[in-house]
Amino acid sequence: MTESFRRSGEYENPYEGQQNPYQGQQHASAPVNPANPVNPEWPPPPAYDPGTATAASAQAAPTALLTEPVSSAPTSRRRTRGPIALLAAVAFVAAAIGGGTAYGIQELTDTGTVASSSTSTSVVPTSQKGTVSGVASAVSPSIVEINATSNAGESTGSGVIITSDGEIVTNNHVISGASQIKVTTSNGKSYTAEVVGTDSKKDLALIKLRDASGLKAATLGDSAGVKVGDQVVAIGSPEGLTGTVTSGIVSALDRDVTVSTDESQGQQQGGGGGQWPFEFGGRQFNGDTGSSTTTYKALQTDASLNPGNSGGALIDMNGNIIGINSAMYSAADATSSSAGSVGLGFAIPIDTVKADLSTLRAGGSD
Repeated sequence: MTESFRRSGEYENPYEGQQNPYQGQQHASAPVNPANPVNPEWPPPPAYDPGTATAASAQAAPTALLTEPVSSAPTSRRRTRGPIALLAAVAFVAAAIGGGTAYGIQELTDTGTVASSSTSTSVVPTSQKGTVSGVASAVSPSIVEINATSNAGESTGSGVIITSDGEIVTNNHVISGASQIKVTTSNGKSYTAEVVGTDSKKDLALIKLRDASGLKAATLGDSAGVKVGDQVVAIGSPEGLTGTVTSGIVSALDRDVTVSTDESQGQQQGGGGGQWPFEFGGRQFNGDTGSSTTTYKALQTDASLNPGNSGGALIDMNGNIIGINSAMYSAADATSSSAGSVGLGFAIPIDTVKADLSTLRAGGSD
């Protein structure tokens, strides 16, 4: 009879109109899928509620309980791993782009007046990175020769272009007491310049070219990251020889160099840009520094510096300016015409320059 019932649905149901005695057993022995019941007239089984399941119901429907954990457990684990993996991926991406985001914010908020970077930023083309010729080619257009005329005569020095419209950083003693300032760029073009501000205590000055535009500004680096032994390049106009390039290393850090704050000392450089007198370790070099002096921390270099290099650039091998050359020691007698570099030069750290720029632009002097 069972086989006949399964083969054909045309026979009448002997239990029509009364309760099917096998109905409960059908539900207990094998759960029916309500979406496709064997007999549409049978009521669907009660929904399974894991919160109210009992030991008795577990015994009554072993197939359902055995089947459900097998199918649901992997799904549960996959759903758990999904959010964790997503969070891990987001954290990784955030860490990867964090530095770039900070850099982007800096670029968006930068005024663009002065190019500044860490010493890891390379201004030199990749093909010439780490070479003196590469540094010279990249930075020379940003270095100028300065000729200052005063009542005492004419002196020669150097300067570093920091904005495309002609702001130039140099030493205070290069332009001190000058009545007229003439600047020559690396391509031979001449400009007149005016003093914007001076700081005799740091031996720094800011001048501005008249009617200048489209100049190549140097990139100011980070002197705090400089180490003894780092290779450096110096560019300036010693003895009026515009664009002279020398190289060496950083010999020492934080040298206490004492220079004069008296304007008359700067005027005494007349003739060919004589050596700037300075004091170190209680001794005076290249002449008398006078009674009015100031002391600053300097970078020491063995890159050759000669009269006229003052105000020029000390550059790392990435092409970033790390110092403004300010003093050099000459072993020859001050009256000798053969005075020259013996590998003891000093430069004002560029971090000192950057910290003083707002004061110089405001015309302040102390």
